[in-house]
Amino acid sequence: MKIAKSDLIINPDGSIYHLNLLPDDIAENIITVGDPDRVSDVSKYFDRIEYKKGKREFITHTGYIGKKRITVISTGIGTDNIDIVFNELDALVNIDFDTREVKKTLTSLNIIRVGTSGAVQPDIPMGTILASSHGLGMDALMNFYLSKPSAEENDLLAAVQSHFGHLNHIHPYLTAADESLLNTIGKDLPKGITVTAPGFYAPQGRMVRAKNAVPDFIKLINSFSSKQHRITNLEMETAGIYALARVLGHKALSINAILASRVKLEFSKDPHEIVDQAIRLVLERI
Repeated sequence: MKIAKSDLIINPDGSIYHLNLLPDDIAENIITVGDPDRVSDVSKYFDRIEYKKGKREFITHTGYIGKKRITVISTGIGTDNIDIVFNELDALVNIDFDTREVKKTLTSLNIIRVGTSGAVQPDIPMGTILASSHGLGMDALMNFYLSKPSAEENDLLAAVQSHFGHLNHIHPYLTAADESLLNTIGKDLPKGITVTAPGFYAPQGRMVRAKNAVPDFIKLINSFSSKQHRITNLEMETAGIYALARVLGHKALSINAILASRVKLEFSKDPHEIVDQAIRLVLERI
């Protein structure tokens, strides 16, 4: 069945609508970063760069480290942008742009987020590089997609829903990291559930002038535990990355550079160095 022109928008040059990329422009190993300026912080470690392309906040560099081809792309902030990036990355490898039909043989991408985050547990110091065992979404993205959680994910989500049950306006979703990536790239890193918030201020428990509808949000999330699982950190993309990767048949892992302690109310004096450590770790293991 052909995909409608209004559903899959292709630019006149044959590139995908938002990312401005052609199918051959991306590798099967992809690193995502939120900040467009951080793309060059990753690609500076490449031995050779093939392509540099960009449109809006979506900047892409593809190149090589040794014989391994890698793409790094900026997503911007939030799961609304993840919706764009992941659907368009998937289209680049799994849809024939000439016929507008899904390919008979599908490609599974390895997608690793390298991003910043704030810790919500007092025993996680700034400077920690943490792998997300699960993404817990507080946003609405996955209300619009059909998914099939595993039994383990359903059990853990039920415990989350019980803990947050009094918040009737929040309908969380939860997805585990890809096990193979978690056991290789994240093999010896601290791990925990990462909460993905739909905003930076009140949705992450911050209060500047506007009053928060959910008081003591940090205490609420860091008091959750179920068996060996606890919530370790907050950010704005991981849950959407994990859930959409699952729906589309890709592998995903989120690596978090902890820049803030939300419990101790501290922020790193050298955030760039912490992010650089996370980048180098991923590139060494990818």
